[in-house]
Amino acid sequence: MGNPFANNQSISRNTLPSFRYRDGEDFSLWQEKAREKLKELLGLPYRICQKDFRSENVKEYPDHSRIYFTYMSEPGYSVPGCCCIPKEIKDGSPVVICLQGHSTGMHRSLGETKYPSDSEKESGDRDFAMQAVRQGYIAIAIEQRCFGQCGGKENGDTNCQQSSLAALMLGRTTIGERVWDVSNLIDLVKDGVFPEAKDRKICLTGNSGGGTATFYASCLDNRIDCVMPSCAVCTFDDSILNVPHCVCNYIPRIKLFFDMGDLGGLIAPRPLVVVAGEKDDIFPIGGTTQAFSEIKRLYKAAGAENKCRLVVGPGGHRYYADIAWGAMNGYLFGNGAEKY
Repeated sequence: MGNPFANNQSISRNTLPSFRYRDGEDFSLWQEKAREKLKELLGLPYRICQKDFRSENVKEYPDHSRIYFTYMSEPGYSVPGCCCIPKEIKDGSPVVICLQGHSTGMHRSLGETKYPSDSEKESGDRDFAMQAVRQGYIAIAIEQRCFGQCGGKENGDTNCQQSSLAALMLGRTTIGERVWDVSNLIDLVKDGVFPEAKDRKICLTGNSGGGTATFYASCLDNRIDCVMPSCAVCTFDDSILNVPHCVCNYIPRIKLFFDMGDLGGLIAPRPLVVVAGEKDDIFPIGGTTQAFSEIKRLYKAAGAENKCRLVVGPGGHRYYADIAWGAMNGYLFGNGAEKY
């Protein structure tokens, strides 16, 4: 009997993405065309609205202040977030936007616990915002759609399926929605809603589903100055077309035009640190290495071969704070930067 999944995998393996960059092609022109195609595939843009930024409350901690806020990213949809401002901000440091993946919510970025699963001994270094604050960086965590306060279940579990499938019926995608929320946040940062952050470089980072949103947002928004996705970059054939993943990862028809390595060329020439786990079972290291090889080729075409780096942790699907920040700080502050 026929196996439809195996048949689709075979079709994918034999499909050459039509928007793949060809050596000698005008790289800037390729980027322009590829970005427009990616926007189309994600269903972007969505409706623009007044952002109605609201600072909800402020909490003081020994080493930083937290401003809890909300903003509108499209009519009828509000995004909660938290801006962490160190008491001593490092000169020349960036604003770090932090995106949690499939977890109980953005409070994980803040090192907080709300659900039993948050207090597990192995946290996977997911307190991204606190990692940034400890280095003297301003950090902003926002809630991703279908997680935590934005559609998560009462017990803290993520809840992507119904919303993601509804989005597909409307010509939208959950990835596109998450990217849209990030770009609207950047609008606010550039407009100066947090005065300390207004004129700083913007770094975007996240793990797993947060790493996926980090990657796609950076493909489309050039205002993101440095990019650090963790456990998210891999060939489609080795990851979401091979291993069961959440429906929020899927973009209709994308494999006809791009593989994930192709898309990495849209981030060039900005610094890109791809973080991976040697034993990651849903984004296998072989596929990550293959995707990064294509990214490296594209960065070379952009004249920025030394601006991208793959760093690999010894474990599985998690964030690797030590090697991640050590690599990114090298780009931010030069070779003399201390490792996190």
